[in-house]
Amino acid sequence: MTSFLGRYEYQFDERGRVSLPSAFRREAKEDRFVLIQWKKPSLTLFPKDSWTPAEERLLAFRRNQPESWEDVLGIVSNAVEVIPDKQGRILIPGWLQKAAGLKGSVLMVGNIDRIELWHPKGFSEVMESKRGDFDKFSNQIFG
Repeated sequence: MTSFLGRYEYQFDERGRVSLPSAFRREAKEDRFVLIQWKKPSLTLFPKDSWTPAEERLLAFRRNQPESWEDVLGIVSNAVEVIPDKQGRILIPGWLQKAAGLKGSVLMVGNIDRIELWHPKGFSEVMESKRGDFDKFSNQIFG
């Protein structure tokens, strides 16, 4: 199973490219990813093998919930396939950078089977405000 862990901050280059952390490149089984914004304000970078089951669930959802057609179309029409170049950089289209409020730098956060791309300050704000009651449940996960 792919396991992306940790967080890394990188700068965009003049073309809107950003380097994938070497730890994430090593962990990815393929060199193809799907980049989408399904949950604001971040972007999600799915390795192709993690995207395939999500795509199948979207298709089943669209078939079983005809009223969701526009929602599914909105998600997949904003998805782009990205392939790291020889230096491990990926291109983040300008419209996705804008949608996620990314300027200058991006925080890449491993989230087990996917990578999330955040504005560094936005990530800090969300983490501080959304602590929740995880302590109540953490023993179920970590023993």
